[in-house]
Amino acid sequence: MRQIFTSERLTGRDFHSPGVPEEHPFVNEQQTDAICWYAVRVTYSRELSLKEYLDTEHIECFIPMHYDYVVRGERKVRKLVPAIHNLVFVHTTRQCLDEIKRLKALTIPIRYIMDHVTRRPMVVPDRQMRSFIAVAGNYDEQIVYLSATDLNLKKGDRVRIIDGVFKGVEGEFLRVKGDRRVVVAIQGVMAVATAFVHPSVIEVIGE
Repeated sequence: MRQIFTSERLTGRDFHSPGVPEEHPFVNEQQTDAICWYAVRVTYSRELSLKEYLDTEHIECFIPMHYDYVVRGERKVRKLVPAIHNLVFVHTTRQCLDEIKRLKALTIPIRYIMDHVTRRPMVVPDRQMRSFIAVAGNYDEQIVYLSATDLNLKKGDRVRIIDGVFKGVEGEFLRVKGDRRVVVAIQGVMAVATAFVHPSVIEVIGE
């Protein structure tokens, strides 16, 4: 079950680093032995339990997190919690993830998020996932999480950020909550928007 990566495995601490993480050299998601980013759902808000298991197996994963206030006793405590419950992105092979689904079926039911067009488990392109992690892993309070439907009526320029904390991030340049931000969307799942980005550090790119 354990995976050995040729590049250094990313951890939660790495997501605070400015810019986009380095690209993993894995391609061809149609193969069951190709390492790809899969989006999966778990039940009853047990996404952190799944992450703990994956960490012990040295399998890279990512859960979008943000700071929120939770009630403990008679006071509120600021805590880092999942931004979207039941959602985990896993970087592994289809073969490995199928085995995990079988092994954990009795304690943490896992199901793929399906691509409605191909009717296959949805695979997030590596470049898109790296931009998503660079934004969602920042934990800045100005980061905005959006449901996928929030963007259905919006269309902006496809851009790349060329300087600053989010250097290298690619997404759509949109106005969100009164500010111009770069939005990275995982189609059909969710989206995340950067803090305000000045147009001077934006370059328009092709699709």
